[in-house]
Amino acid sequence: MDLRFTDEEIAFRQEVRDFIARELPQETHARMRSGRSPTKQQVVDWQRKLNARGWATPEWPVEHGGPKWTLAMRYIFREELQQASAPQPLAFNTNMCGPVIIAFGTEAQKQRFLPRMANLDDWWCQGFSEPGAGSDLAGLKTRAVRQGDHYIVNGQKTWTTLAQHADWIFLLVRTDPVAKKQEGISFLLCDMKTPGITVRPIITIEGGHEVNEVFFDDVKVPAENLVGAENKGWDCAKFLLGNERFGQARVGASRERIRRLKAIAATESLDGGKPLMQDPEFARKVTEIEVELKALEMTVMRVIANAEKRTDNKPDPATSVLKIKGTEIQQMCSELLMYAAGPYAWIDGDPEGEGSNDLDVAPDWAFGLAGVYFNWRKQSIYGGSNEIQRNIMAKAFLGL
Repeated sequence: MDLRFTDEEIAFRQEVRDFIARELPQETHARMRSGRSPTKQQVVDWQRKLNARGWATPEWPVEHGGPKWTLAMRYIFREELQQASAPQPLAFNTNMCGPVIIAFGTEAQKQRFLPRMANLDDWWCQGFSEPGAGSDLAGLKTRAVRQGDHYIVNGQKTWTTLAQHADWIFLLVRTDPVAKKQEGISFLLCDMKTPGITVRPIITIEGGHEVNEVFFDDVKVPAENLVGAENKGWDCAKFLLGNERFGQARVGASRERIRRLKAIAATESLDGGKPLMQDPEFARKVTEIEVELKALEMTVMRVIANAEKRTDNKPDPATSVLKIKGTEIQQMCSELLMYAAGPYAWIDGDPEGEGSNDLDVAPDWAFGLAGVYFNWRKQSIYGGSNEIQRNIMAKAFLGL
């Protein structure tokens, strides 16, 4: 198995770097480089630039506007965006719902939704998690009852990321309450402006508004918005989650954070003494993360190589390895960055915003790091908890 990039792929990497350097707005780059999330408009503007270049939908086949990239090229593209502190194409559109519609949707659904997804004319969100279901996604209770040419949806979704921005939501609903859990679920597309939908913010531990509760009270969803067959939505969900987990490796993002960490630790100290990188224990932890990241990168390359040999439409169980280790590395990075900041990590706020004059004592790079650390505890939960991923691997690799 050859785990090296070809000359063509290396040239493609340089093409992507040149495009980002030329086209990424400095304001967007600076905002993300400081650890803050891009604004909605910054995401929209950047994705439209990518779409004009033909690069907004790496996972899509060429007949639906994809760039006809290999899996290795898709990986390179996302890694370069992450290393350059550039926004990713909105995953809910391009990496989740879009591929599901391509794989399971009708021709009318493809023509209606895909172009607007690619250009971010519609912002989508994901309605999967529910209160009380925990990591058991199939335990969902949101109900959809067919009445003529509509479904009537009642229930609640939670932890719905960026629902406050969303125009549409794709959601799993129970359409057969007496079937086995996975066999009575359907996949619906719903306009967020439909009467009966209420979005309520959930403020996260660091004070951010990233996730929401979404309530459905007698919401009418046209039956034509059913993706795939009724009661077969679990197939769509498994397909979607396989794509999501591959993207959670985030090798490029972790590589950039390690570079940032090492640059900070080369000059900063907690007690006014030697720089942190001269502390043997701190240096050991940084080296440990670098080794783990290199092993993760090699695992990504193996998944890419194996993907070219797969003939089924099922997710590779090895993506569970990527999800586990990728999120663990990101959490380790956030922990060491917070440690490097010391007490400054607890200073919250925008270093360029209101009240920043009161925070001149702290370096810009340290703002909000404690909040990031606590917020990122979620990474080992979303997209299928790491405990669930270990169960998947035990079944696939060990037959347990």
